[in-house]
Amino acid sequence: MDLRNVNMSFDEDSFDVLKNINFSVQDEKFVCILGPSGCGKTILLYLIAGFLKPTSGKILIENEPISKPDNSRVMVFQNYVLFPWKTVYENVLFPLQQLPLKKEQKHTTVMKYLDFIGIASFKDWYPYKLSGGMQQRVALARALVTNPKILLMDEPFAALDSQYRKFLRANLEKIWQKDKKTIVFVTHSVNEALFLADEIHLLSARPATIKKSYEVNLPRPRNSSNSDFIKLSQEIENDLQEEFEKVLQNPAMEKSLTYILKSGNKKEEI
Repeated sequence: MDLRNVNMSFDEDSFDVLKNINFSVQDEKFVCILGPSGCGKTILLYLIAGFLKPTSGKILIENEPISKPDNSRVMVFQNYVLFPWKTVYENVLFPLQQLPLKKEQKHTTVMKYLDFIGIASFKDWYPYKLSGGMQQRVALARALVTNPKILLMDEPFAALDSQYRKFLRANLEKIWQKDKKTIVFVTHSVNEALFLADEIHLLSARPATIKKSYEVNLPRPRNSSNSDFIKLSQEIENDLQEEFEKVLQNPAMEKSLTYILKSGNKKEEI
């Protein structure tokens, strides 16, 4: 996947979010996006997913421009987005319903990913009976079930307590190593990015550019007490702090976090 001179603005308010974003994501790589609050990290994922179109520039997959959402890119959101009236099994089955597969094939595929994520024994449970961490595992299984080329993850563990967050982070790393999906993962946590990523792109304060990119050539599983881990963490923290200070000096830079898209009478926070 290639992002070439991607710009995003909302002309109605002359509101610039992303400016000249350029980077490539190689197949089977785990890429993390860092940046201060409101810099446009989520909007960048929406552009890759095809939910929004860039004001200018191109996002290419296998040299073909993204024009709309499709099953080659699936997004996992922070707030799970499960159907409360459907069981775990039915939630994971849902993306397969419109595909030309036999019932037996669909069942086999759903059970494969429920086993993969470690929640097969809860297949008949409804979401309200599950913890937040388990609900996020269901959301991940549902994302994987269509075998997307690229998995987009928008701070998927942010709402969880620290222990479950560590558990799911390790679980996601094992899944990625086994399944080798290309992953683009947004996070506020430098440590989380360092534990997971092959490459990290740090966005500046809005309008966001790529302030700096980092190759993470550390052996897996990673150890936060490793001297190279600590050195790279300090470097990224210092670079990120510079951008946070810009936001503190100009709070309007956070606006994109709650920017409201108007479509008729509907309003949607992104």
